[in-house]
Amino acid sequence: MVLLLDAANTIIYKPKFYDKFIEALKHHKINLEKSDLRRIHKIISEVYHFPDRTSEEFYEGFNKELLYSLGIIAKDDMLQDIFKACSYLEWERFEDAEYLTELDCPKAILSNFNSGLSTILNRLFPKAFNVKIISENTGTRKPNFEFFKKAIDTLGVKPSEIIYVGDSIKLDLEPGLNAGMNAWLIDRDNYYPYCSRRISNLKELKNLL
Repeated sequence: MVLLLDAANTIIYKPKFYDKFIEALKHHKINLEKSDLRRIHKIISEVYHFPDRTSEEFYEGFNKELLYSLGIIAKDDMLQDIFKACSYLEWERFEDAEYLTELDCPKAILSNFNSGLSTILNRLFPKAFNVKIISENTGTRKPNFEFFKKAIDTLGVKPSEIIYVGDSIKLDLEPGLNAGMNAWLIDRDNYYPYCSRRISNLKELKNLL
């Protein structure tokens, strides 16, 4: 059995992101609850196309849609302040991701990300992943079947022998299942109570392996 994992918001995240976002809005006399921001950010992320390499222009568009969903009309200076506050924050690993080091099985990464992901993972998870399949390096990306086929061929096992975990139903769970993998959604915040194939903590992987 092989454990295949998405990266961003599955095993790594930016812990200061939401606080910085809220702090930027306070300068514009908007007091936003973190729970509201987290939920709306997750919803918009599910439907908004993320490129491998993001830019200020991309985040201005994304954040404008996010703020619309919160009932806020974003001005240019507000969007610029949010971008400055939230850009270049450090990636860290989720606390429950420490459990991955205890699992005695091959581990690999399948991620929509730029080539810099390898450096991030090597810092946070030294020698943990046998294979890293990154969209910018392959020319294809989730949810395309070709990207999942690339993972299956690279790992050299049957799709049913791959346990795949990601944080998106659209990009991870559905295409993973369609590729024949034993796919699961990581849902730490209980946003998807009606999803039958979800875990709330990576420690639950011991029941799947």
